[in-house]
Amino acid sequence: MKVKPIGNRILIELLKIEEKTFSGIILPKTGETNSSSVGIVVAIGDITEKIELGDKVFFKPHSGIKIPDSNKNLIILKIEEVLAILD
Repeated sequence: MKVKPIGNRILIELLKIEEKTFSGIILPKTGETNSSSVGIVVAIGDITEKIELGDKVFFKPHSGIKIPDSNKNLIILKIEEVLAILD
């Protein structure tokens, strides 16, 4: 399925972020599904500010609308929900 956001919205593919302790032990997720707040911009609507395709962005937790897709974790966000562009 091809998704093209409209207006001031962007399509984000969520990245899996593993939490680690200081010593490097990976902590398992407990009860939360899909709580990542970092993703890659894969499509842009008509009105965008300084966000480009391929940017890694940080956004408000639990924001956006999940897009059902068989092999990717996609959400649509409003530009206002993006907090930062990450390097």
